[in-house]
Amino acid sequence: MAGNPKIAVIGAGLGGTVAATLLTKAKFDVRLYEQAECFSRLGAGIHLGPNVTRIMREVGIEDELNRTASHPDFWYSRDGVTGEICAKIPLGDYALKQYGSTYLTVHRGDFQQLLTEAVPAGILDFNKKLQKVDDLGDKVVLEFTDGTVEYADLVIGADGVNSVIRESLLGPELPQHTGYIAHRAVFNTPGIQLDLPFDMCTKWWGDDRHMMVYYVTKQQDQIYFVTGVPGGENWDMNKRWVPSTKDELREAFRGWHPTVQALIEGADEITLWPLLELAPLPLWSRGRLVLLGDACHPMKPHMGQGAAMAIEDAAMLTRCLIETGPASYEQAFKLYEKNRTARTARVQSVSHDNTWLRTDEDPDWCFGYDVFSVPLVNI
Repeated sequence: MAGNPKIAVIGAGLGGTVAATLLTKAKFDVRLYEQAECFSRLGAGIHLGPNVTRIMREVGIEDELNRTASHPDFWYSRDGVTGEICAKIPLGDYALKQYGSTYLTVHRGDFQQLLTEAVPAGILDFNKKLQKVDDLGDKVVLEFTDGTVEYADLVIGADGVNSVIRESLLGPELPQHTGYIAHRAVFNTPGIQLDLPFDMCTKWWGDDRHMMVYYVTKQQDQIYFVTGVPGGENWDMNKRWVPSTKDELREAFRGWHPTVQALIEGADEITLWPLLELAPLPLWSRGRLVLLGDACHPMKPHMGQGAAMAIEDAAMLTRCLIETGPASYEQAFKLYEKNRTARTARVQSVSHDNTWLRTDEDPDWCFGYDVFSVPLVNI
């Protein structure tokens, strides 16, 4: 591979934009292709633990995130009916002191916008939906639905749960429905009558369902909740989400604490999403193609670490390409996989079991992970 190889990143979601930005900062020649026509502020919240915010320091948006996102002082777990505290995990100043970086909750769209704006000028192409990829051995051919054809030396598949790159590597395999669905809502907080207890970041627990609630702005004028509820076994996999209603939520959380009821009543627009998983893959790369994020390890959102794993993947992949040099890309890809599979599998398993922080536990193994300094496991 002569000169500086051209790297194509497919998918400008969270993992893809981080990969493109970090690789460009490392002087690689990168193009980022996104199927959407333009950026849009999607209605969801997201947790950014210290394992993510320290990566944002390298991306260059840490300060702006700290200015705009919410800084919860604790993660509370509460009984869904009584409101009794089951766990109280210190965040806030403790996280900054313990891990050297902040714990934030933020609107996913605001986070995506900051990441998109951080992408170096001239490398992001919208309205590029990949329909076919062909690794010819000496180069990769990318065919898009708009009729255009692009060429790359290396291709990173950050194209989500229905990844075209994964299908090229392993054949068609749809993610599996977990038997759970998630209601999501972002809405303005002024005027909502919230009975105590109410916290900046709370997970309300029941025997077979939950509701996760947190602010998504520093001024606490917008709040987000996401549920995990049994159902959706007959979900139409052609639909990413469908509209939901307050009546559906009232039924799902009948008899729960008044604060939960107040949140349901305060919601404006509620959407319903399937919760999907994929069994661990036999490989993450072959030849000039490599996967990251939901393309290779989609998981339930119950740890709030799904996006974090994609972002960590992006940083580790960049680190490994720097470590080996681009000419040894197959070695870099193997090194990357070797240093990511155990961690992502653990997070995927804990997320599946939905036990994270339900009782007081030490989250250091998750939040204390530093993708830039953790010793590399050799292949």
